[in-house]
Amino acid sequence: MPVKRVVVVGGGLGGLAAAALLGRAGHRVTLLEGDRDLGGKSRRITLDGQRVDTGPSLVTFPGVWEEFLARWDSLGTAGGAGGEVAGLELRRMGEVGTYYYRGEVCRLPVPEGHPWHAAWERFAGIHGPLGPEVTRLLTSDPLDRGTLPALGRLLRTYGLRLTTRSYLDSLSWMPEGLREVIAIHTLNAGVGPHRTPALFASMPAIMARDGVYVPEGGVYEVVRSLERLARRSGVEVHTGEPAHRIRPGRVTTGEGEYTADAVVSGLDAGVLRGLLEPGGKPEKEKLSCSGIAVYAALREELPEGTPAHGVVLPSEPKELYRSLEAGEEPEETMAFVNYYRPREVYPNERGTLAVLLTAPANGREYGLGDGFVSRELERVSSVAGLGDVTGRFGSYEVLDPRYWGGSGGALYGAVRPFWRSGPLHRPAYSERRRPWLYRVGASVHPGGGIPAVLGGAMISTSRLLKYLKD
Repeated sequence: MPVKRVVVVGGGLGGLAAAALLGRAGHRVTLLEGDRDLGGKSRRITLDGQRVDTGPSLVTFPGVWEEFLARWDSLGTAGGAGGEVAGLELRRMGEVGTYYYRGEVCRLPVPEGHPWHAAWERFAGIHGPLGPEVTRLLTSDPLDRGTLPALGRLLRTYGLRLTTRSYLDSLSWMPEGLREVIAIHTLNAGVGPHRTPALFASMPAIMARDGVYVPEGGVYEVVRSLERLARRSGVEVHTGEPAHRIRPGRVTTGEGEYTADAVVSGLDAGVLRGLLEPGGKPEKEKLSCSGIAVYAALREELPEGTPAHGVVLPSEPKELYRSLEAGEEPEETMAFVNYYRPREVYPNERGTLAVLLTAPANGREYGLGDGFVSRELERVSSVAGLGDVTGRFGSYEVLDPRYWGGSGGALYGAVRPFWRSGPLHRPAYSERRRPWLYRVGASVHPGGGIPAVLGGAMISTSRLLKYLKD
């Protein structure tokens, strides 16, 4: 294949993954990241000398990472095997998480003796084995006919109930509380369960069977591994150099211009439009949710028995979904609570805590004293038995919707019809009027966290390599 010049704009997980594969295929690749650090939403901060990682909290669907390394290996032979270069060690956690809903406390998988155990076993028996099928869809082009057996098995599982909400509501034998615990996972795609395909209902059971993982040293190690793979592939990495304009054949920054046979964008779709059409009118779209993340190094450890990963649900999940769609602050939200004790995953001398509050994409600034934040921290602390949690804080940092970038801080771009969420999504990887431009990142392949972004990068890059060959 003739060597082509490719510029990747955005050094998040998607941009790094695409750059590593394109460089490995022999092309001349330059990656431009506007911030001084790589990672996009996934960053590393230091609080009182303790390491804390922002953005995704867990790695799920480990088969996606294995597939990514296999594709990197298949594109070249020089420089060693992908697994050795990446150097990523994944630690399996003991459970998916502990969930709190209307006075009920339950772990996933649901333990024996819990009132939901029998229903969970029935549900997990149906959905737990579907991991290979979902992994196949995450990593394969939607137009690949080889995915039809996997898609067929999933469709036979859900029948005519095509959304997460309609499918779960059809399970009359499932307790209402367990149904809402499973449904709340659709917020990983930034929307409520009526906005996602039914396959999102399978995610908790698959994660319980196949495991959830944290890299040794923290989730930011995924970014560092992708950077090592990209640099080993010959990618030129420029940080602190944002793109100002993207046009056919060139990308302009404050440092000059880069010529390009193709451009890969890892940016939010709204941000990308501004670079392609400066001064253009922004589209009015409903946005997926954002988040307010409170990270703290603890002066005093949390009570004995506090789980590493907790999920506190609102009393009325449907009201939360309605508020997020309307762009309003909810009365009660869904919160992730991630607690790492000293020398557990991170090489810290003290414990660290992250409380991640689901919020509308309003682009607002928030602090601990904000009414919504303080009220929800108090509720979460009470429900999860954390005591006076803010009183345990040493140094802390609040990352609000302004931090997450994109339109109002939307984590996954615009809201789409349910059939365009997940593997069959919009915006597409490329478009006919700009055949030289390809897209990767969370706003292109929503839901599923790190595996979805990596899978989307594999699909987009595979299409781009064919374009460059032709």
